[in-house]
Amino acid sequence: MKRGKPALPADITSTVRRALNEDLGSGDLTAKLLSDDAVCRATVISREAAVLCGGAWFDEVFKQLGDKIAITWQAEDGDDIEPGQVICSLFGSTKVILSGERTALNFLQLLSGTATTTRACADLIKHTKTQLLDTRKTLPGLRSAQKYAVSCGGGKNHRMGLYDAVLIKENHIKANGSVTGTINQAKFLQKHIEIEVENEVELEEAINAGAGTALLDNFTLAQIKHAVQLNKGRVRLEVSGNVEKNALPEIAATGVDFISVGSLTKNVRAIDFSLLLLKEKV
Repeated sequence: MKRGKPALPADITSTVRRALNEDLGSGDLTAKLLSDDAVCRATVISREAAVLCGGAWFDEVFKQLGDKIAITWQAEDGDDIEPGQVICSLFGSTKVILSGERTALNFLQLLSGTATTTRACADLIKHTKTQLLDTRKTLPGLRSAQKYAVSCGGGKNHRMGLYDAVLIKENHIKANGSVTGTINQAKFLQKHIEIEVENEVELEEAINAGAGTALLDNFTLAQIKHAVQLNKGRVRLEVSGNVEKNALPEIAATGVDFISVGSLTKNVRAIDFSLLLLKEKV
């Protein structure tokens, strides 16, 4: 099912540049076997059902390799794709296509994997008011790309990093001494404060101290239900901590506002794509 596509991250160029430098180094030795004048057609095929994501990164790989590779897409980010489906076709320098193949596919398979996992989880709770969130448990250097993939899969983004939202964790509370004291200090930094609580006593204290969102860390289902009753809509509630996919419907049914799932981005299973050169002459 097609969903709304989010805005592309601003760091695609630099992200792709790092990836190409990592793979090519001083140059593609095997490509020296090929004629500089050789051109070819190629297609990218999906070997399994998935949610497509990563087209802009794929395109950027060949753009940075400096030759005009014509890429025609048969699917867009956020589209459901099937096994054997042609995702895109390429025409241009054989050397360039083969040198960029692995880096381009790496982005496509990783981001499609994140989008596919997210879609499977988001669909389980789409009939509820609860929103599925990602976390900061992303692959180093690929946070904006993975968070884009989460959005393509139907999830919502939590904070991008430590710089754009206050989220008081267990160790912040321990370092400062109390829930109330930490929240009072945080109010000078940002109006809306989210704080992690580990039990109902801390939840009540956080509510009374003026928190905007309480993160229920590793609560059991029974504890989540009781927390919702205790809260009575006073603050937004987010469930987090080793949330399993099969538990999502029951958790969402309690009426919490958010469920954050680190495995959307940290436990990535890449989608199987193949780039195949076509045999016919061009």
